[in-house]
Amino acid sequence: MSWIESHWYRPRRALICLLTPLEWLFAGASAWRRAAYRRGWLKAQRLPVPVVVVGNINVGGVGKTPLVVELIETLTRRGIKVGVISRGYGGNHCQAREVTTASSAQEVGDEPLLLAAAGAPVVVGRDRVAAGLALLSWYPELDLILTDDGLQHYRLARDLEIAVLDGERGLGNGHLLPNGPLRESARRLRHVDALVINGPALAVPPLPEYLPCFSMRLEPGPLYALDCPERTRAPEAFSGLRVVAMAGIGHPERFFATVRAEGIALLRQQAFPDHHVFCSADIPDDADAVLVTAKDAVKMRQINHAKLWVLPVRARLAPDLADWILVRLKAKNGR
Repeated sequence: MSWIESHWYRPRRALICLLTPLEWLFAGASAWRRAAYRRGWLKAQRLPVPVVVVGNINVGGVGKTPLVVELIETLTRRGIKVGVISRGYGGNHCQAREVTTASSAQEVGDEPLLLAAAGAPVVVGRDRVAAGLALLSWYPELDLILTDDGLQHYRLARDLEIAVLDGERGLGNGHLLPNGPLRESARRLRHVDALVINGPALAVPPLPEYLPCFSMRLEPGPLYALDCPERTRAPEAFSGLRVVAMAGIGHPERFFATVRAEGIALLRQQAFPDHHVFCSADIPDDADAVLVTAKDAVKMRQINHAKLWVLPVRARLAPDLADWILVRLKAKNGR
């Protein structure tokens, strides 16, 4: 964790004073932009199918991607044709681009590869409107579009907004960037349609009673070998081995805690920056096995090291968020 991220969750008075002027500038720009769309000074564009935004008001990993994967699979089982648009952070694309099995994380980003593996068509693009139009031109039969992130991309009109919050870290020190982890004021949560709380709600701020809340937990699946996904291992099979856990995600501590909860003793844990591009030199020589996240695994295809084992997670929600989405969309749009 960098010094600035440490300040976001363990604030230092000197840094608060130093960064407050920059925070005011960011807050002013953010508030003006939101007001401009709300008052019609800037125009939002609506797509011909319902759009459900899954996003957050704070930076860092909160569990959006596993949530979107779960929604894709649940809605698909219910006969809904779902497509996904994503920013594709970390990719080198300039125009809207479809994610395929041949795509690499360097081209489209890491998270879109996980979303595409869930079975939905995925298009990445910096401009969410252009990405949505491209998605519908290639897949006109879609009933619904999910956006992975994009809560602040107001040019794309949305039918529902779902915000995700880390229950343990909450809103950090409550300040906006760069003084804190917030992209928008905490008041923004009053205007979303639903809130998903990932993990124990230890640091969740007071919320309006009218706001529907859903609890989410990330359930680990079977560990599998990166070079041969059909080969799986139970956690106890790593007993007595020198095991290193590596993660280049927004909140690596959550992954390390999951590994420990599985009963796997670690030689050490190594955190890398979010969206880190891994190379062979990152694989520790002194480890018998290296455990990584599914998100990091899609960036390690070119490494294909026999030491690499993937610990996937699956989002479990209560109550049924997919059912809530369908009911709300039917009530709102009559379709």
